[in-house]
Amino acid sequence: MSDSTAQEVTLSGLARQLVNQGLISEEAAVEAVKHSKDAKQSLIKSLIEYGDLTTGVISQAVAADFGLPCYDLSCLEATSIPEDLISEELINAHNAVPISRRGSKLFVAISDPTNSEPLDKYKFTSGLSVEAVVVEDDKLQELKARVLEGSSALSEGLDDSFDLEVDDSDKPKEDDEGSELDETPVVRFVNKVLLDAIKRGASDIHVEPYEKEFRIRFRIDGILQEVVNPPLNMATRLTARLKVMSRMDISEKRVPQDGRIKLKISKTKAIDFRVNTCPTLFGEKTVLRILDPSSAQLGIDALGYEPEQKKLYMDALASPYGMILVTGPTGSGKTVSLYTGLNILNQPDTNISTAEDPAEINLAGINQVNVNPKAGLTFAEALKAFLRQDPDIIMVGEIRDLETASIAIKAAQTGHMVMSTLHTNDAPQTLGRLINMGVPPFNIATAVSLIIAQRLARRLCDSCKEVDELPKEVLLSEGFTEDQLDGLVVHKAVGCKKCNSGYKGRTGIYQVMKISEDIGKLIMAGGNAIDIAAQAKKEKIPDLREAALMKVQQGLLSLEEANRVTKD
Repeated sequence: MSDSTAQEVTLSGLARQLVNQGLISEEAAVEAVKHSKDAKQSLIKSLIEYGDLTTGVISQAVAADFGLPCYDLSCLEATSIPEDLISEELINAHNAVPISRRGSKLFVAISDPTNSEPLDKYKFTSGLSVEAVVVEDDKLQELKARVLEGSSALSEGLDDSFDLEVDDSDKPKEDDEGSELDETPVVRFVNKVLLDAIKRGASDIHVEPYEKEFRIRFRIDGILQEVVNPPLNMATRLTARLKVMSRMDISEKRVPQDGRIKLKISKTKAIDFRVNTCPTLFGEKTVLRILDPSSAQLGIDALGYEPEQKKLYMDALASPYGMILVTGPTGSGKTVSLYTGLNILNQPDTNISTAEDPAEINLAGINQVNVNPKAGLTFAEALKAFLRQDPDIIMVGEIRDLETASIAIKAAQTGHMVMSTLHTNDAPQTLGRLINMGVPPFNIATAVSLIIAQRLARRLCDSCKEVDELPKEVLLSEGFTEDQLDGLVVHKAVGCKKCNSGYKGRTGIYQVMKISEDIGKLIMAGGNAIDIAAQAKKEKIPDLREAALMKVQQGLLSLEEANRVTKD
């Protein structure tokens, strides 16, 4: 048999079509086919390498030869993909993806029309009439990766060194909405999302179903970022998996539920997730708060207190009685501040009890109680019980009503250290809030010893931050004084591979206000938050804005970030 006859026998399908059209030499085509088989790579990729072709030339040539439409996938709208007909197994096994459905007709994107097997498979599994659409191979590979992103593609590289401590005795029931999807990819996908969130330093995970899309977002350094859009038909099964892991009732979809997940990432370290589901128009939204017990072990120096502020906090912690209040919005780090103090006080000779809704950080040696209003265990009832258990230090998750405030203040006046939180904008307003609740001013003045108002701000990345040249007038209008302008260098965010848009990590901004004798007198005289703020200014207690500008001076924050978290 001659060499040319051998080549003719070797070539078939797409390679033969391209040779017949004169787009590639027969020798190059044979080499491409041989290399494709030996290297176990795509024939089209080999044809591009050996024939000096582009995917665009190949797709147009084969489409014309087979009389098929040629389509540019860069124009494809994600909403047109029939996600109910997406099969991970078929996409992985064949180089074809369904891209549109019109009535009983299913359009499938392929790059090699000489291979009819995937079209037959889709026709069999869908029961629809299937039509092929020729597309560029490289764009088809991108589409495959995007479609599979919600399942096995995200599971690649999954670290199997961790274990989920989940009660698997309660398996999810098979339902009509999610029964077609194999459970294994879902399990691996959920594990991967949780692990990715930890690695990227996220504080929250949002799993959100909508009418035409399904997305997952991470809150990183206080800012929500979209990380993946799994196929919409995975929404029910993903939510069910999270509910099983959290020990929720998966059959109940009409009311919000709370749960908890423990993720063991090593023999000595575990991460807790506080989970909440809430029914929305298009399914249940699930939010997971990541609770790292090691955050309480960081130490007070890692939280961002100025030296004077740290001393005030440490002095208050050293007092045998009194009340320390931490205030700020949700997600401002109040719990970490309180637990850092509790960790300092956590000694074998000290009895510490906490009442929380729910307990977010577990610390050995501290008696922690989750309040349960439905069962009658409120903050007030927990406090009453603590006072009968020989306490030294009491921590109340939040003061929400007069009864809780009255019991907490009474405890602080009778020889106990009490720590708690409120939701107010700054330290002076905290005192006004207690008065508005109905707590007598005298009790506030004699019980409260320290108030900490705080925010969390994104730190500038040390690797890429640059000097921000701003006019003197702008700096003065932002709150800097003439004296501070001398030698002042303001930095701005730039962005690099090591950070998130120029920021990496967060630091606290604090207003630490000790209840001095003069502030106490002002409270008893009926002074309001404005009067107390004016007195604090006289005593040179920096407010949150001034504290943020200090961080700008130190090169830790950009002026833009300081404005985001503190400017009215």
